Amino acid sequence: MDISTPFRDTLQHKLQSGEWRAGDRLPTERALSEQFGISRTTVRKVFQEMKAQGLISQTVGSGTYVTDLAAAAVKGLATGDTVQQTSPSELMEARLALEPAIIELVIGNATSADFGRMDACCAKAEAAGTVEEFEHWDGMLHEVIADAAHNSFVSSVFKLMNQVRAQGEWGLLKKRSLTPERRIAYQNEHRLLVDAIKDRDLMRAKDLAMGHLVHVRKNLLNF
Repeated sequence: MDISTPFRDTLQHKLQSGEWRAGDRLPTERALSEQFGISRTTVRKVFQEMKAQGLISQTVGSGTYVTDLAAAAVKGLATGDTVQQTSPSELMEARLALEPAIIELVIGNATSADFGRMDACCAKAEAAGTVEEFEHWDGMLHEVIADAAHNSFVSSVFKLMNQVRAQGEWGLLKKRSLTPERRIAYQNEHRLLVDAIKDRDLMRAKDLAMGHLVHVRKNLLNF
């Protein structure tokens, strides 16, 4: 067994149990090395893997911190029960935490093929003849954007969020709230977001992602 496996499993358990939460600073490499009786090289290797998955962030001179992505993703999202039990307000809370957070990964890793898939989703949503069809391509766009991060952990989380969107309560809220004017606004917001990602403009893309989600939340949940 890889010597790093027990250490990696312990860190993931601390995230899943809630012992480590978003914004928490992790112990130093030296402290963890001494605590677990492993080399600092092993600690650094696991940190690099967790950073690539979006679970932690590192700031030179400050330390290693739990990300918002990790905090939202480890709340049992990998179970079917959670998909059934997640309310629209909980889904929106998760989307607001996650979608802007992955934009940096998307901008850093997206390819021309990813951009083509984003454009195709926008076009199919704009051509949709029903609310259900529009909602499908709306959800697919956000999933395709997540896939453009080229991070399997991120992709799996967004596929689960789309499963929640497929539940009846979300669909009913969307159908009731989606006026022709709002649909046009969403389509315009999607195009602007995709354009910012294609331009690799991080700040503009993050602002547009957050603005779009706030707009959706207001229309669906009235806050």
